[in-house]
Amino acid sequence: MRGFLIGTAVTALAFAIVTRVLPQFVDLGGDLPQLILVALVFGVVNGVIKPIVKLFSLPITVMTLGLFSFVINAGMLLLVAWVSHELFDVPMSVGGFPADGFSLDAIVAALVGSIAISVVSTVVGLVIHD
Repeated sequence: MRGFLIGTAVTALAFAIVTRVLPQFVDLGGDLPQLILVALVFGVVNGVIKPIVKLFSLPITVMTLGLFSFVINAGMLLLVAWVSHELFDVPMSVGGFPADGFSLDAIVAALVGSIAISVVSTVVGLVIHD
């Protein structure tokens, strides 16, 4: 339980940093309860849906020497944005998605945003130990 709480806090901090540094890619209202809610949704999506998607995409991930995992991470970020926006009414958008619809800008923003969130989460996770 303690690890889950620390992981959620690290993810929320990573989202806060990325939305400040890259507001054109990942835009979140900036409200603390909304930030924590998005971090929880992110944790559930990464814990439940992402392993299933990775399992089914294993052949293409092997063929691309792991580069397809960036596409999976971007898709998970878009899914988090959609779930947060539709189910919890959090004004989160990734390159305008879901409010402006699905476009190439949303895909590029999701790729850049997912890489940035991964890097920031790793750095914050190294600083904050379990």
